[in-house]
Amino acid sequence: MAAGPFWLDALGMEPAQIIRNSAEAVGALRQSASGDEAMMLALASIKQVQSRRFAGTYADLLAGDRYCEAARFFLDELYSEVDYSERDAQFARIASAIQKLLPQHAVATAVSLAELHISTEQLDYAMAHSWCAQRREDSRLSSAGQYILAWRKVGHRSERDAQLSAVLAIGRDLDRLTRTRGLRLMLKMMRGPASAAGFSALQHFLETGFDTFSRIARQPGGVQGFLGMIESRESSFISMMFDLPPEDCEEELLKILSTGR
Repeated sequence: MAAGPFWLDALGMEPAQIIRNSAEAVGALRQSASGDEAMMLALASIKQVQSRRFAGTYADLLAGDRYCEAARFFLDELYSEVDYSERDAQFARIASAIQKLLPQHAVATAVSLAELHISTEQLDYAMAHSWCAQRREDSRLSSAGQYILAWRKVGHRSERDAQLSAVLAIGRDLDRLTRTRGLRLMLKMMRGPASAAGFSALQHFLETGFDTFSRIARQPGGVQGFLGMIESRESSFISMMFDLPPEDCEEELLKILSTGR
């Protein structure tokens, strides 16, 4: 795993190069784990815990009216256990076009997504190595217990904070995109060509994000309120994972996971 967040090495690079580098780095991580059944199972378990944890932390929003759509977008597009390799590859293939043709805020969104994904994958793969070692030492650990031990073994609190900052940056970028004149029409016009060119996953992300944030932006304080809850709850979760005694932390995590079923 890299010594620091990916984007610290990307300072001075053009957005297209950052996007390409992140996709290549994620691909290298996946290649390193291919053929290792224990690693693949550990990664799947970690991503499943993370998806259920997000669903549990935001169960009230997912079941409500005001922020249900925004919470679902974050769960499906940023915190899901789904493999985003297709979207990564599409980003990498048209990185230069994104930089040249899209408005600055759209480019910022693509860069934020690239930064978030490589940071997440680096942390997940480091946790998976720790997870495998723990399974060899004690197979009786619950998934929650293993997740906590792997999280703390990896550490890198500053990277967890940077990960959250990247999530919030994506939310702010999407909010700005909703105020970019003519962008929604441009996205609609891109739908056919994007599908024909094999860029449907990227197109789906941009359109869904734009439409989701357009709707909550029409509510007074909508986007600010939603991102404020993300920042508050994720910061509290990070503190819990690092600071709470292990037994208490596992009890709290189990409660969250049971809510997110």
